[in-house]
Amino acid sequence: QVQLVESGGGLVQAGGSLRLSCAVSGNILSFNVMGWYRQAPEKQRERVAHITNGGGTNYADSVKGRFTIFRDSAKNTVYLQMNKLKPEDTAVYFCKAHRLFERDYWGQGTQVTVSS
Repeated sequence: QVQLVESGGGLVQAGGSLRLSCAVSGNILSFNVMGWYRQAPEKQRERVAHITNGGGTNYADSVKGRFTIFRDSAKNTVYLQMNKLKPEDTAVYFCKAHRLFERDYWGQGTQVTVSS
C-alpha cells in the first residue's frame, strides 16, 4: 500500500514563504505524475502543480512564478516551494501520486494559512 505524508504547512504572513514536503513510501519515479492540490473552505479541490517522472513541470496560472515543484528521488520526496504567499493561497494542500492503470494515491493534507 502506497502512503503519502505531507508536512511543512503552517501560518505565515502575506509575502512569506513555506516549503511543503510529500514523503512517499514507494519509488516516486515509478509514478507517472506527482502533484500538489489544494482545497480552500467551501471550494473544490484544485491542482496547483505537478511533476512528471521525466521531470516536466506544470503550474496553475494562479501560482506561476511563485511556486516551484521539485523532487529528491533519493529521498522519495516531492516538494512545493511557495514564495510570495497571498491570503488566497490559504487552503489544505494535498499530495497525489498517479500511476497509469492504477488508482490515485492521496496524502492526508497539510494546512497552509496566509494572514494579511
